[in-house]
Amino acid sequence: MVSLVVATTIDPASIGPASALLSMPGWHPGPSLQGNMSSFVNKEVRLLKHDNSIVKEDHLDKRWEAATSEVVDEVIFLSKHTAVSNRPALTIHPIGVPHLRENEVSPAGGKPGWAAPPNPRIGPWLKLLKTIAQSHNLIPEFEVTLEATHHGPEINTPTMFVEIGSTEEYWKRQDAAQAIALLVWEGLGLGGGDAVGDWSRNNGKNKILLGLGGGHYVPRHMDIILKDDAWVGHLLSGYSLLMEDPGQSKTQQNPGEVGGTWREAIKVSYETTKAAFPGGDVLAHIDQKSFKGWQRNAISSFLAEQNIKVGKPGAFS
Repeated sequence: MVSLVVATTIDPASIGPASALLSMPGWHPGPSLQGNMSSFVNKEVRLLKHDNSIVKEDHLDKRWEAATSEVVDEVIFLSKHTAVSNRPALTIHPIGVPHLRENEVSPAGGKPGWAAPPNPRIGPWLKLLKTIAQSHNLIPEFEVTLEATHHGPEINTPTMFVEIGSTEEYWKRQDAAQAIALLVWEGLGLGGGDAVGDWSRNNGKNKILLGLGGGHYVPRHMDIILKDDAWVGHLLSGYSLLMEDPGQSKTQQNPGEVGGTWREAIKVSYETTKAAFPGGDVLAHIDQKSFKGWQRNAISSFLAEQNIKVGKPGAFS
């Protein structure tokens, strides 16, 4: 079983951390993939470099396995982050576009209706990244945050994106690149310590947060994740829970009356979260204030119908 770290040469916030990581001890050249992707090997970690958009190279896990016979059990993509605010940020998030319909085009990779299993390291690595950023004096200039589930590429192994934002000035920042490189180095145990965030060593702490609602930076879910050291599943912000208002004349208790792709998004996010955490207890955490009454009712009814448990703050510790 190997961990695959993926970087693209066309993104400074991707190749910067990859180069910083490769300057640390123990790396040697590995096989090339399909002739144009170079790789580097260090213990059980494989770093793969390509020259394409980071969200467009699908199924790199299976392609690596086909080329090397090595089974990939997790994928970590290094990437830039963009935001309207242009705020400097270091972010981590799961990927998928589970809210899109089959006939819709996914503008940033992935397949409509799909979500990758979330990498179980997301929660523990968020805390580690905060510690590293603090010790490198990147806080408060940089915000360290989770993001909601979004974009591709399509892949079916537990995955996360680790990003530097939010403008070219910050994508090229060497201190930010160094912090992300250290996150991967320490997080995967390359420095000799224990890897951080191994689900198989959860010591009986088995509650996983499936976040429903809120904005893109999921602040209410993140509060619980940081306070209770909760494991992190998919995080579906309001824009991924598309709900059509049934109008006042129809019953608002019946989720069958509420159109939109919200049910499918919840279902696939729950199933892939469960798959990423074998034997875990996945609890939906609803950002209550981000929904109207009829939306809350519909979501609660649907969760009950699907036997998906709801966790209130305090249920995750």
